[in-house]
Amino acid sequence: MPDEKETPRPGSSKEEIALELMKFVANTTGIGKTSTGAGFGGKTPKGPDDQVDALLQLYERCRGAVEK
Repeated sequence: MPDEKETPRPGSSKEEIALELMKFVANTTGIGKTSTGAGFGGKTPKGPDDQVDALLQLYERCRGAVEK
């Protein structure tokens, strides 16, 4: 049985799908995390405000991708 957290439900709104996509990308890439992973130290947001801005920008990009 597929995990419902990973697969959008039929009838999910585009905003919900964009949010799930944002969560996936953020978790995969480490956007919004305070520590850096091996080899990924270049563009990590500095403070909490920068992290929030990065996540909001990512969400807007995900919404744009879902709308296409």
